[in-house]
Amino acid sequence: MAVVQLRDIVTESDRATALTLRTTPDRERFVSPVDASFRDAVVDVRACPRMWTVHADDTMVGFVMISDGIPAGTLAAEQEIVGPYYLWRLLIDTRYQRQGYGTATLDAVVAYLGDRPGADVLWTSAGQGDGSPQPFYERYGFVATDRIIDDEVVLRLDLTDAPREAR
Repeated sequence: MAVVQLRDIVTESDRATALTLRTTPDRERFVSPVDASFRDAVVDVRACPRMWTVHADDTMVGFVMISDGIPAGTLAAEQEIVGPYYLWRLLIDTRYQRQGYGTATLDAVVAYLGDRPGADVLWTSAGQGDGSPQPFYERYGFVATDRIIDDEVVLRLDLTDAPREAR
C-alpha cells in the first residue's frame, strides 16, 4: 500500500518541480496541468485554494489542490463553486500512476479534512468519456450526484463514511 505526504509549496524550487509533473496523454482533457492550477488559484481566490505537492519518501509524485473551507455565504446555487471542501485538482505524474499514489493522496486529503471545521463532505467533479477519473473516484467511495458543472458530473464523498485509515 502506497503512503504519501502532502507538502506545502514553499519555495520557487518546489514550484518549478511541481510544474514538471504530467499526466498521460489520454487523460490530459480531464486533468489540468499544474501551471493552470497555479493560475486558477490566483484568479478564483474566493474558492479558498490550498495546494500541496505529493511525495513518496523524497520523490515528488503528484500535485493536489482543494478548496479549503469556503465560507458560508460565498456559495450560491447558481455559482460554480461547490464546497466548502472541494477536491479541485489531483494529478499523479505519468511515471507514478497505477502504483496506489492517487488513492494514498485521497487518504491524505481526507485525513487533513478530519481536523477541519464542518468537513462532512468532500466534493469533486469529473468529465465524461474515455479516460474519465470518475470510476477511480467511485471506487474510493465518491457518489455521483445529479448536478453537472461545466459538463462535469459532481461527486460527493461523505467523510463520516471515509476509509478508516484516512481518518
